[in-house]
Amino acid sequence: MEKNQNVVYSGWKMNGFVMLFIVLLSYVAGPVIAGYGGANFSEPYDVIAIGVGVVIFLWAIIASCGFIMLEPNEARVLLFFGKYRGNFLQAGFWWVNPFMSKKNISLRARNLNAEPIKVNDKQGNPILIGLVLVWKIREEEIYKAVFDIDTPTVTGEVTVTASSRMKVLENFVAVQSDAALRQVAGIYAYDNNNGISGELTLRSNADEINEQLESRLNERLAMAGIEVVEARINYLAYAPEIAAVMLRRQQADAIISAREKIVEGAVSMVKMAIDKLSEDEVVELDEERKAAMVCNLLVVLCGDESAQPVVNTGTLHH
Repeated sequence: MEKNQNVVYSGWKMNGFVMLFIVLLSYVAGPVIAGYGGANFSEPYDVIAIGVGVVIFLWAIIASCGFIMLEPNEARVLLFFGKYRGNFLQAGFWWVNPFMSKKNISLRARNLNAEPIKVNDKQGNPILIGLVLVWKIREEEIYKAVFDIDTPTVTGEVTVTASSRMKVLENFVAVQSDAALRQVAGIYAYDNNNGISGELTLRSNADEINEQLESRLNERLAMAGIEVVEARINYLAYAPEIAAVMLRRQQADAIISAREKIVEGAVSMVKMAIDKLSEDEVVELDEERKAAMVCNLLVVLCGDESAQPVVNTGTLHH
């Protein structure tokens, strides 16, 4: 069988309950045949009966090693003396060739909640970014997950268990997720305060960034037969060493934006006041007095604190 060829097992298999009945019957029949034949048959038939009984009993012992039980979204990778024979995917209680070695693998979805890591964005600002990832092994790529990713001996275990195999895959996913997250974070800026208007940023274009992240992860994890169900950035902030500076910058931007709105509204109100005074002929103002009125109104409307009125008891010229 060629490398990376993923197939479904099609060798010997039988309903586990039927085979269990046959095996239990063999456990009883073997000693009965050997005992009855040895006591009642003459030579050489007694030897033959004993041999048949022993063979049946030994067969029952060997056949007992062929039982497997699968839950939904589980699989067994079957090997015959080291040679890959396929994947067993049918849930239930089954019996297969007892000389097959079996590797357990889970096809269920798993979560990875990566701790925030420090990276530099496109503009060189240090940021903290983390992700949450949902992944699973593709049914069509079980071979890669089992044989293309090295599974070292864990804590002195001679036989690699399903648990240790999944831990190795989880570690592989964590390392590749870290690399993909660093790559995506370095392509985009945190925000567009210093960038080009309309440019994708980590802060304001979450959906597009998540799609990019998922695509990069699928490329990296394909070698292990792993499919990314969902990948999302779940933590994004400036690094502590620049967080205070960036906060002041954001506050300054907010103040400037608010001031622009205030000035725009004040100018509109002053213009409306002057036009209304002229239209209703309440008072006739020359250019100098209009300028003074505009100045006073702008001070009142744009000031941070309430203006204190001054009552003029003389004429307009004093």
